[in-house]
Amino acid sequence: MRDPRTRRLAELLLDYSIGLKKGETLYLEWKGSSTIDLAKELIAQTVKRGATCFPVFHDEQIIRPLLEKGTAEQIKAYASLHCHLMEKSRCYIGINGSDNPFEMASVPIKQTDLFIKNYSVPVHNVRRMKKTRWCVMRWPSRAFAQMAQMSHDEFTDFYFDVCLVDYKRLSKKMSEISRMLSGTDNVRIVSPDTDLTFSIKGMKNSICDGHLNIPDGEIFTAPIADSINGTIKFNTPTLYRGTVFNNIRLTFKNGVAHHATCDGNDKLLNDILNIDKGARQCGEFAIGLNPKIKKPMKETLFDEKIDGSVHMAMGQCYDDVPNGVKSANHWDIVLIQTKEYGGGELYFDGKLVRKNGKFV
Repeated sequence: MRDPRTRRLAELLLDYSIGLKKGETLYLEWKGSSTIDLAKELIAQTVKRGATCFPVFHDEQIIRPLLEKGTAEQIKAYASLHCHLMEKSRCYIGINGSDNPFEMASVPIKQTDLFIKNYSVPVHNVRRMKKTRWCVMRWPSRAFAQMAQMSHDEFTDFYFDVCLVDYKRLSKKMSEISRMLSGTDNVRIVSPDTDLTFSIKGMKNSICDGHLNIPDGEIFTAPIADSINGTIKFNTPTLYRGTVFNNIRLTFKNGVAHHATCDGNDKLLNDILNIDKGARQCGEFAIGLNPKIKKPMKETLFDEKIDGSVHMAMGQCYDDVPNGVKSANHWDIVLIQTKEYGGGELYFDGKLVRKNGKFV
């Protein structure tokens, strides 16, 4: 029997997140064998609303040969087909329920970079993000439960609690913090092995309340690109390009991370940060605020929403909060500042606004 919460989630995605209307076309993309129930529910609910759904199963284990051996021309041809589909669609939902988060671990970094530049950027950054109403999400696969170090049943309950929070109520709370950010010039982050400052003067900020991500619950802005100075040590493991990095430590001077280390994988870390000029710059600063997420699980879409956290994105900025940083990367790395993770302070213009993950 299908979990009744699956229908609630499908209704949230269609009616609240993307606002699907009669006569529109939904491009539904999913990966992982366990996502089939949600995909079927979304298709059924789309038809019920008088819209059309175009489903695409786009799993890493299927496209891996293209990533490993594909040329730029082959990847561009593959991308052109998806661009056409995206252009014909008014809405997009992406479900990630990967059976193996490390499927791409051994793919050479030059090939993953080739795929990002010639597929991900034109299909998603240009077409999907700019021309559709979209939402991306994760699904509680068994692999995901293992990453979270929880039983599958326990993790599934946790997953629905997190994803089905009252986003309208959360949005009202986040609006207060948004107003504080709007009036702030200098931000300072202090934690163990961390003392980082930067300016956000005149920068917009965006409340993330369930329209683009599920789960959601963050406010993001962007630092003035050349204003970042100091050191930050991220205490949350991050899975990026098929590899887990622990305790990433970045030292900035005038906006560039000129020194980068982590536990045991410095070469790969620096290879990624050397992909292009913007990869060593920061395109986003954000505050995590989802009250149901308290610990990391090596899944960025969840970890960046951890209550009491901040995160920085190395690389590409967002178009709605631009700071001029351009890169093939957009790597969100999280620092948790609650007592359980070493504590810390967040200052706006020299005033303490959050201590040990709680706003004062």
